[in-house]
Amino acid sequence: MGKLDALWQLSLLRWLREERQSRKLILFIVFVALLLDNMLLTVVVPIIPSYLYSLDQSKVLVLKNSTESQEASSGAFQTIVSLYDHTVKTVGSNATSRPTELVPARLPGTELPGNATCPESTSMLTNENVKVGMMFASKATVQLITNPFIGPLTNRVGYQLPIFAGFCIMFASTILFAFSSSYALLFVARSLQGVGSSCSSVAGMGMLASVYTDDEERGHAIGIALGGLALGVLVGPPFGSVMYEYVGKTAPFLILAFLALFDGALQLLVLQPTKVEPESQKGTSLLTLLKDPYILIAAGAICFGNMAIAMMEPTLPIWMMETMCAEKWQLGVAFLPASLSYLIGTYIIGKLAHRIGRWLCALVGMTLVGISVICVPFATSIYGLILPNFGVGFAIGMVDSSMMPIMGYLVDLRHVSVYGSVYAIADVAFCMGFAFGPSIGGSIAENIGFPWVMAIIGIMDILFAPLCIFLRNPPAQEEKVVSHKLKTSGSVPPHAHVQDVSWPGSAGWRAGLSHLPTTPDLSRPSTSNIKYMFHGYSVNQTA
Repeated sequence: MGKLDALWQLSLLRWLREERQSRKLILFIVFVALLLDNMLLTVVVPIIPSYLYSLDQSKVLVLKNSTESQEASSGAFQTIVSLYDHTVKTVGSNATSRPTELVPARLPGTELPGNATCPESTSMLTNENVKVGMMFASKATVQLITNPFIGPLTNRVGYQLPIFAGFCIMFASTILFAFSSSYALLFVARSLQGVGSSCSSVAGMGMLASVYTDDEERGHAIGIALGGLALGVLVGPPFGSVMYEYVGKTAPFLILAFLALFDGALQLLVLQPTKVEPESQKGTSLLTLLKDPYILIAAGAICFGNMAIAMMEPTLPIWMMETMCAEKWQLGVAFLPASLSYLIGTYIIGKLAHRIGRWLCALVGMTLVGISVICVPFATSIYGLILPNFGVGFAIGMVDSSMMPIMGYLVDLRHVSVYGSVYAIADVAFCMGFAFGPSIGGSIAENIGFPWVMAIIGIMDILFAPLCIFLRNPPAQEEKVVSHKLKTSGSVPPHAHVQDVSWPGSAGWRAGLSHLPTTPDLSRPSTSNIKYMFHGYSVNQTA
């Protein structure tokens, strides 16, 4: 039996060594990293509002009890429990100053009349909007600050080291979440997660873009990776709410920490994060990419699309507790339709967006997000939230699975094909939505109400949607177009460097290049310099 175990372990290690450069294994690692990151991101959604409310309630009760005990110390009193009508008769020592009172008593095992799940203090619950919003926004704010440093760092040290550092930080954040019992420590844990998430998401997406060079394959791979993000968003809220209801706050975070250890061990075996592997060419600077209007439009779609669900996360559970008297497990289950539809949307659109047009998918997605969030406040029960939340999730899935691949495509088309910085911008856009969404949404909900929060972000998404039309046919740098056309047509070896391009005039040259023949017409080839002829266009290529 021991020999069989040794042989199995040896074969497993040999397989991992052979498959170390496998694109599918790298895709699986990124999938798991995004899954755990977003499970930790969303598992707190149903836990934190209720947990902070219970902490504040306990403080109020302690203060109230201490005040009553001080007042009671001035005069002795006795209590008599009536077995007839379950009331407590309080008899003071001084009848003139402390008259007899009849106080209803709730014996163990009895329930309050009416709906006992409704919060006792609505004003205190409303004040939780700002505290919960600030805590949820802290992760995205820290991630927003960290991303501009992680993008250029991946160009210098490669993707393996940052993604493993992200795992280590994420594990520490999960453990801190599990054992924190104060608002300050929970805030620190949420902020620490932002650093780990920045490392994982930027390095993970950049790694996928570098190993999947074909645009259609890249879109499909990023769609699968976003499926991990979607699955984390899908499982997180119901998992957190059910575990919190029946097991307690600590249990869900310990389970996530155990899963994170599995991902870290896989990264150690496959990626070998101790090696530094910088990019072979210097990438376009972050500032230059930020000046590209097409990259900004794609980033804006990611930002405003995700800002809708970011505003809902801290405010929807509190609104449900106020208007529906929702139980703890319902606070997380309410997000289940959005999470499930996001998973469906990223998978379907990830496959089809390349064919039907990513710009069109983003335009329809942004419009659908706006309409869906406006419909959310019209729900009167948890069942009324199913359809609008499903629409929100599917629409955001359309936007993310269209815009993430197009960021890499824009770099290939208009800049140097090094992807760390552009996916840092994409992650910054994502984080801006989750930074400003909860903080602004919580403040607006406290002052003018939850329905107005949904109306404002819905109108913003609908107004932004037409800008996606500009992504239909973004112009490219001329030399990038020629190089891309020659190499993808098979006429020039993929490793070759296109040195010079000439054409008979600027008008119509793009249309001519779009009909390149599959085999070149060689004109006086030599060992050092080859001249290709394509419909009157000459390309000098140094082998």
